[in-house]
Amino acid sequence: MAEFSFDVVSEFDSAELTNALDQARREVQTRFDFRDTGTVFDLQDQMILIESASEDRAKAALQVLREKGARRQLSPKLFKADDPKSVGRGRGQIQVHLNAGINDDLARDLRKRIQNVSPKLQVRIQGDQLRVVSKDKDTLQQVIKTLREAEDIPVPLQFTNYR
Repeated sequence: MAEFSFDVVSEFDSAELTNALDQARREVQTRFDFRDTGTVFDLQDQMILIESASEDRAKAALQVLREKGARRQLSPKLFKADDPKSVGRGRGQIQVHLNAGINDDLARDLRKRIQNVSPKLQVRIQGDQLRVVSKDKDTLQQVIKTLREAEDIPVPLQFTNYR
């Protein structure tokens, strides 16, 4: 009998992130409430630095970034923002970490959740992804549904290589 499988990964499209940042910059430049705030989005490796005239304007800029990301199919879980802080001359700054990747602890937690769906499933942890194997397509569909509905998973999940 044939076996079916898929991979669980947590990644994002960097081109879509760049597009979302560009759109957020454009909107901030044209909106009246951001006039003369000097709002800046700075992408640095796995972090986005948002700086504006005040903490409230920085929070509003973060909201603009989340909206633009959502339109480009980037999960809200991707943007993990620190608390806003004041930097020189009362300017506000927020560090937004790009929250992607499956670490070892999360991989073990996901394995337990998947095994709870059906103990017959085979789950292999392969670096930063999980391979789920079953003889039944319906069981795999149930696993995907269960993981999509789980609100407490801290990273956005994608399901790839469905065979």
